Amino acid sequence: MTAKTLHCLGPHGFHQLNYYEWGDPLNERVLICVHGLTRNGRDFDALANTLSSHYRVLCPDIVGRGRSAWLSCKEDYGYLRYCSDMSTLIARSGAREVDWVGTSMGGLIGMFLAAQLGSPIRRLVINDIGPFIPKEAIERIASYVGTPVSYETMEEFERYIRTVSASFGTLNDAQWRDLATTNARQQADGKWTSIYDPGIALALKTALKEITLWDIWEQVRCQTLVLRGAESDILLKKTAEEMTRRGPQPQVIEFAGVGHAPMLMAMDQINVVKSFLLS
Repeated sequence: MTAKTLHCLGPHGFHQLNYYEWGDPLNERVLICVHGLTRNGRDFDALANTLSSHYRVLCPDIVGRGRSAWLSCKEDYGYLRYCSDMSTLIARSGAREVDWVGTSMGGLIGMFLAAQLGSPIRRLVINDIGPFIPKEAIERIASYVGTPVSYETMEEFERYIRTVSASFGTLNDAQWRDLATTNARQQADGKWTSIYDPGIALALKTALKEITLWDIWEQVRCQTLVLRGAESDILLKKTAEEMTRRGPQPQVIEFAGVGHAPMLMAMDQINVVKSFLLS
C-alpha cells in the first residue's frame, strides 16, 4: 500500500485529496473503493489486499475525511464536490474504465457517476445504500455525526467506535482495533477524536428528510451488485427488492447479523465482491 495525493479544484480553491494505492501501479485494470460518510479509505485494507493481485486498487479519503484536506467553506461538502473529486481521481488513474465498490455514501457517489452518459464505470458494487433512504435513518445518523468526541486514551476511543459502529456486525478484536486506529486523530492536548471534519454534517443536519433517487437509479446501465446488511435501516428490504426490478436490475445479497453496513473485512463478504468483479 502506498499513500498518494492529488489536487482537486472546488468553488473556493484547490484542496488536497489523499488516496491509497494497492497492487501493480502499471496495472491497467483499476478498482476504486469509496467509504461511508464518516469513514476513510483504510476501511478497505482487507478487500484491497485481496484484490490487489487482480487490480490496481485506489481507496480515497473523501475530502474532509482521513488524511484529505478539510474544506474552509463547509457548505461545499456535498455530492457535487465528491463526484467531481472522484472524476479527477479516475483521470489520474489513466484507466479508460474502472470498477467501483462503494459503501453507503461511496455507493451513492458510484451511483451518481454510473448514471452519467459515457460513464467509465464498468461494474458497480453498492454496499448497503439505495435510491430511497428513510427520514428516520437520516435522523439517527444526524444525531451523532459532527458531534465532537474526545478521549484520553486510544482504548477509550476504541470503545466509542465499537459502540457507535455496533451495526457493522461481528468483528474480532484485531478488526475493531484497526477500525479505531485508522479512524483516530490525536489532538494537540493528546486526546483522541475522530479523523473527519465535523463540518461534513452541515448538509445532513439542515435537510432531515427522506431521500428519493429513483430517477438516478433508472439511468444506471452497468452491471451492478447490491449488498445489504439484513438488519439495515438505511437500505430497507423492500427498497432492495424494488432495486432488482428497476434500473440495472442487480442481484441483492444479504449478510445476516449485520446492520449498516457490511464492512467487507470478513472473507465471506470479500469473496462475494471478488466473485462478482472477476466473473
